[in-house]
Amino acid sequence: MMPVALERIEKLGHRVYTAGDYNLNLFGIRASERQAGAFDDALGCAYRVGGQWRVHYWQATTDPGWLYLDGASERFGVDGTAILCPGQYLGAYTIGPHGRTRYDALIQSDDVAVFRDANRDHVLDTAPETIAHGHFGINIHAAAVYPYDEKANDTLASIGPWSAGCQVHARTAGFREMMTLCRRQLEAHPTWVRFSYTLLDQWW
Repeated sequence: MMPVALERIEKLGHRVYTAGDYNLNLFGIRASERQAGAFDDALGCAYRVGGQWRVHYWQATTDPGWLYLDGASERFGVDGTAILCPGQYLGAYTIGPHGRTRYDALIQSDDVAVFRDANRDHVLDTAPETIAHGHFGINIHAAAVYPYDEKANDTLASIGPWSAGCQVHARTAGFREMMTLCRRQLEAHPTWVRFSYTLLDQWW
């Protein structure tokens, strides 16, 4: 039986990958709460092995944190802080270096769509007239400088400095699990170097 998140993706008219082992469907689910600052969203991955579905969910944020919303004008100019728009981004991610320590994460490699929030409050604003398309460095990464260090903080309560619009795991263990699955896709299908990501609004 197809996982519920994939049923939702399919219902919205987006692509669901079903052929072959470790053909990853990476997705995010944005909570209906519009107050920024908490890891109150989810990242997930669903795929088949031997014809059977497997699915993982990880605590995360799909929104920017207060630090960047507060400083939107100085850090990002008059357009404001980026908030990734719900939708499917086919082949928009590859494994590559993220952050000042250049650790492997999923980095944006094709255009995505973002809302721009420039009013410097802690409420996430998603006005359609602010949507921009392009390469904004909306990566999928960990809330840690050294996420592959087993001593890294395992769970964080608030976003802090970890998201300026990126999709960010709250737990380093969850991030490492996601990256292991991405590498398994590459092992099973060496030419499948791009990963698709679908961001959903909470629908229940």
